[in-house]
This record gives sequence, structure tokens and C-alpha cells, in this order.
Amino acid sequence: MVRGASRGGRGMPGRAGMGRPPFNRPRVLMLRPPFDLILAEPSFPRCKPAPDDSALTQALLKRHAELCPTPAEQSAVLSLVTKLQTVLDNLVVAPGDFAACQLEEVRQVGSYKKGTMMAGKNLADIVVIMKTLPTKEAVEGLSNKVMEELNKLMRAEGLGNVTSTCHERGFTVSTGAAGVRGLVTTLHQNLRKLEPDVHLDYKIISSHLAAIRHSRWFEENAHHSSIKVLIRLLRDMCARHAGLEPLSPWMIDLLAHHCIMNNPARQALPINVAFRRALSLLAGGLFLPGCAGLPDPCEAAHSRAHTALDLAAQDHAAATAQTLLRVVARGGHRYVLGLQAFEGGKDISTEITVWDGVVVSPLAPAYHDTPEPMDTDDKADGSSFCDDEEGVQDGVAA
Repeated sequence: MVRGASRGGRGMPGRAGMGRPPFNRPRVLMLRPPFDLILAEPSFPRCKPAPDDSALTQALLKRHAELCPTPAEQSAVLSLVTKLQTVLDNLVVAPGDFAACQLEEVRQVGSYKKGTMMAGKNLADIVVIMKTLPTKEAVEGLSNKVMEELNKLMRAEGLGNVTSTCHERGFTVSTGAAGVRGLVTTLHQNLRKLEPDVHLDYKIISSHLAAIRHSRWFEENAHHSSIKVLIRLLRDMCARHAGLEPLSPWMIDLLAHHCIMNNPARQALPINVAFRRALSLLAGGLFLPGCAGLPDPCEAAHSRAHTALDLAAQDHAAATAQTLLRVVARGGHRYVLGLQAFEGGKDISTEITVWDGVVVSPLAPAYHDTPEPMDTDDKADGSSFCDDEEGVQDGVAA
């Protein structure tokens, strides 16, 4: 009697199952989170009292006050959003002779809806869901109808005229002080019927449906004021440093919520602790390949928010965060936050700087998009994280 046949060998099914050898089992990709001192604090109790971080806290609150829109800006946006919502709701309920398209629903989304609007960016977003297919002609007709009805309301109140322009996402109505984007989409069952040459782009329409899910999730889970404070600070920091620019508003929302609320006590962390934590997680590889990252609560299971970034952007974001974290550790938080410009107009994330005798130099990229050699079996896209002596990998965590 042969041992292999009775224990799952090639000859007959056994414990290995249908004759497949155990060594042919598919390998499971294990995604690992970066080290997070907040979550690991029970295992690493502090030996001495925490240092005084009042200077960073005051700087964060001061910068946030500068980033908040003024009452005049908020009033201008609120007025225009209210009027546009009224016009669109009337077209949903009683379209009258308007036949360019049929509207199903109108939903407010974006930073205005979430309460994270930035100073100087007086632009709100409203998603317009069409029952009919969103052709370019239908969007243009809707834009003209909205502008006509809005101007009637404006003249009735003795205000100026409204202008409307069409673009790839829909249309934008604006006055001198504020603007509102109408993001056009359609019902989910209509997505299969879209034609590239006739209708709006499929990816754009799908992103508008995703924006509705994002706003609903944010309203239910991220209503704490500290989360909104951190979102403004991170968005401002990403806008001023090229390496962090690829981070989308949704990634920033998820990161801020994670840094504020995800801790053993399940209580909102102080803003200074959350800010340091956000930089530490980005620097530790939260948005790098092979990392667990942040699960997207509005998409399918196992979806990660940072997978929307290409590999070069993921590497650049981690390297930039590491440089900024080192600057903050040496007391340069005012320069990172934008409260103070560095001498000579240097960008501290891309140029060598010195802090109390400590040299902080930006990290070289670890990712190189190289063409695939003809005589090897490397990845199909030819991209890799360099592991040889020439590829610099200091500071980039896997």
C-alpha cells in the first residue's frame, strides 16, 4: 500500500483535496498596518510625563482660525445654495415645459455639506441625479434653465445676475462672491447604458454617486468638531506641499476620522496628538503598497482608500510626510503649518534645512518606473520598489 495515495497524493483525492499538492495552494496577501503608538500605548506605557505641547496646540488653533471662512463668505455661499436648491427642487416636482431632462433627486455634498469649507474657496457642490441619461445637450439645457430661474429670484431680491458655465462634471453657477457646482449623475441602473461620445464620462458620473455616499457616511460618523478642524489643517498642508497634493479630500476625511476617533478609549483625541499621529502614520507607510491602509466604508469589502493613488504618488507622499515629521520634531511646526515662511522662500519638504544643528534633507524616491527588461519575468508594468544599492530606500517603510 502506497502512503501517498491514501494521504492525498497525486493518485487519488485525500486530505490535500482532489489530488492538488499542498505546495500549490494560492498564497494569501497579508496587509499589515504601520506601527501606531496610540493603539500600542497599552503595551508601551509611558515612563515619564508627556512633554508640554501647548505651543503646537496654539499654533494649530491659530492656523485653523485663519483657514475658516468668514461670516460674509459663509452667508454668500448659503444664499446661493438655498436659491439653487429651490430651483432644482421645483424642477424635480413640477418641471412644467422643461423637457431637456428629467430630474430624480438633488443632494448637497462636499465640503460645504460636511462643514469643512476653506477660506477663499467659496464653492459648494450639489449632485443632480437625472432619471434620463446625462447627455451633453441635457446638461447644457439644464444649465440654461437653472440660470434663467436663478436670475428671476435674484432680480426679485434686487441682487445681481448669475452666470452659468458647463464643464465635464456638469455646470457651475456663480456670482461675484460665491459659486455652486451642479454635479450631474444618473440612476444606478442607467450606468450600463452610457455611451462615451454621447453622455458624460462613466468615471465622473460614478464619482458623483460616490460623493453622496461619502457625505452620508461623514454626517453619521464624523460630526465631531475636532475631525473638521484636523481636516482643514491637513487639506491646507496638502495644498502647500507637492508630495501630499495627490491625497484626495476623501482620503483626508478618512485619515482625520481615524486619527481622532480610533483609539483604545474611543474618545476624541486632542488636536495636537491627532496632528502628530496623522503625520506619523503617513510617514510610517499608511498609504504604501502592502499596507492595510484605511478601509473605504463606502465601497466593497476589502477596498482601501489609498489604492486610488499610483505607486509614485504613494512613495512621494510617504517621503514628504517623513520630512515634515522630522521638522515638527525639531520645533518647526509653524513652518509646516504655514504660519511662517522659511527664510529665502524654501520649501521645507523639498530642500535641505537645518534645525538647531540637525540637518533635515528630503528623501530620494524609492520607487522607479523603469522599462521591463526583455529577458526577465518581472512585473508586467515594469515598475518596482528598488532594492539594490543604487536605489535609495532610506525612510520609506513597507
